[in-house]
Amino acid sequence: MKTSDFRRGARDSLRDENLQAALDNNAQRRKDGRLAAIATLPDFEERRRRAHAVKAEVVAHLDEYLEQFIERASANGIQIHRAADAGEAISLFLEIAQAEMAGRRGTGATPLVAKSKSMLSEEIDFNHALETAGMRVVETDLGEYIIQLRGERPSHIITPAVHLRRADVGKLFAEKLNLPYTEDIPTLTNAARKALREVFLEADIGVSGVNFGVAETGTLCIVTNEGNGRMCTTLPPVHVALMGIERLVPSLDDLALFLSLLPRSATGQKLSVYTNLINGPLPEAEGSTRAQVRHLILVDNGRRLLRNSPLAESLYCIRCGACLNACPVFRETGGHAYGSIYPGPIGSVISCALVDREYDSLAQASSLCGACREACPVDIDLPGMLLRVRAGLIPPMTASAGGKDGRRKEGAGLPVLVKLGLKGFRLAAANSGLFGGLQRLGGLVSRIASPRGEYMHLPRWTGWGYSKEFPRLALHPFRDHWKMVRQEVVETGNPVNRSTGEVEPARSQASGDVSLAARFTEELIALGGKVTPTREEDLPGRLRELLKSRGITRALVDDAGAGYLDGITAVREPDPSVRAGVTGALAGIAESGSLVLVSGRGGTLTASLLPEIHIAVLKVSAIVPSLEEAMKRSEIRTAAAGVIVSGPSRTADIEMTLTIGVHGPGELHVFLVDDAGTD
Repeated sequence: MKTSDFRRGARDSLRDENLQAALDNNAQRRKDGRLAAIATLPDFEERRRRAHAVKAEVVAHLDEYLEQFIERASANGIQIHRAADAGEAISLFLEIAQAEMAGRRGTGATPLVAKSKSMLSEEIDFNHALETAGMRVVETDLGEYIIQLRGERPSHIITPAVHLRRADVGKLFAEKLNLPYTEDIPTLTNAARKALREVFLEADIGVSGVNFGVAETGTLCIVTNEGNGRMCTTLPPVHVALMGIERLVPSLDDLALFLSLLPRSATGQKLSVYTNLINGPLPEAEGSTRAQVRHLILVDNGRRLLRNSPLAESLYCIRCGACLNACPVFRETGGHAYGSIYPGPIGSVISCALVDREYDSLAQASSLCGACREACPVDIDLPGMLLRVRAGLIPPMTASAGGKDGRRKEGAGLPVLVKLGLKGFRLAAANSGLFGGLQRLGGLVSRIASPRGEYMHLPRWTGWGYSKEFPRLALHPFRDHWKMVRQEVVETGNPVNRSTGEVEPARSQASGDVSLAARFTEELIALGGKVTPTREEDLPGRLRELLKSRGITRALVDDAGAGYLDGITAVREPDPSVRAGVTGALAGIAESGSLVLVSGRGGTLTASLLPEIHIAVLKVSAIVPSLEEAMKRSEIRTAAAGVIVSGPSRTADIEMTLTIGVHGPGELHVFLVDDAGTD
């Protein structure tokens, strides 16, 4: 991408008032949500350091961890395929589809692919390749669905349609879905739910990305809020996952660490609504009349070359999008101005390594303010890597990846005048006396340029001049005041009360007086769930009362849920007409108000997914304090699949407006059974 293309895109973005309003709304809400969520982790900085160390270990010993992961996943029944580049990944998928589709549909039928959100699929141009091969591919994430209907690329890693307002979506749905025009966001969301429900139920193949692969267990972890990820991995008879080879963590303990960081940084949640844990294909009773088939395509596409380059740290990225929301450049231009699949600070580093060498000029679209590193939950040195890209320290790419081999020139994308200015600055900065003199001269010149105001407008060729004003330089720089500054050593530790001067005691995350059941209840209610305490002998009656009050006489159930039904017809096979699902719960997580469900002989995953109402039965004794404790349950390792549910399904893909009930249930009721004193 030429620098002139980015500048042109940036100018267009700055002139677009609709886009500016959308970006401002997204940036502020994301920032506030992230800070509030991080505040619930007193040891956040320690977790960042641990996460950085874990990813450094994985990237440094990638071959060993890949071998372990492949061995375990294969033993679990997942069919593993390895792709060196984008072309090979597409070819492998087409071969899988051809083999799995044989006999499933009539001659000449168009295969239907239900696809969950995946940035890797965007990187390899997955949809276009499949459509060219005669398949119908439908994006099922609400934001991705919207931009697919518009024929666009995502403008954000997490919120693909962040650049659009509700009026844009209303016009789009009126045109593409033949709906009456409306700007009511719940109505628009329900329209997408209705249109996509048929896709989930009829899909021949479900496709998803992978957030994390666990080397010790062969587990695939996929996080989502809407429920479309669960639909794509649970309902179709064939599931194909696309995963970059760097997306590994060593153990389930490490997975718990990253799951404490990813949702908080991405969406401001303690946990995403659905954290899917997939060990192998589902048995017959979980989904359809035949056992499910799972495939995993491990994609390199330049990652090994990147691993052995000065940009290796970029492989630590967990795709949370926090650096985009913090970046002053992205917050003004949006993602489309970058022209790349990956925008923002992380995109300006990896685009030239994984997509096309011509994107090296994107590293100039940064003020190097460091906000991206401060926001990164894995403490990636993004400013340092942006400087390395500017210096031309980019790994070579294979010809099939669409790039050119060889080191790029230093300062790609910079105008000649800027290059000369930077060289002059480098020479001046190396001489203390000269630098101090130029500082004072700069203060004088800035007052000549802007004699009345505190700010001066720079020429447009500087980049800042398109939309920013620069403060005048000080007549007397900081070095002149240094000797007069009184310096004090401030001890870090517990906060000091400013009014009394006394050190305050450290505060724990939650009061130790609060029981696990009470905290679980408080957290789940905050997420929009409902909790009903009950005794086990009263449970059937309470359950029947709830269902009858909604006019429900049939419920989709698993083995545990069926045992509590009284006067309600139990349905075992997935049926979209059934309005309620009743399941047991393996465990509850107090710190996040989450339920842990695992697959088995009954339809746990479909009963908690398809109906509009999910009713779960949880015993008080099964509540654990934290996600780390829940991950120690052996059933999570041995079940074909499981899910951690944190409230009703939700989305904020349209104008960052929270809407409850998307592809998964819009209501979550938990009957909390007091089993104290029972065996």
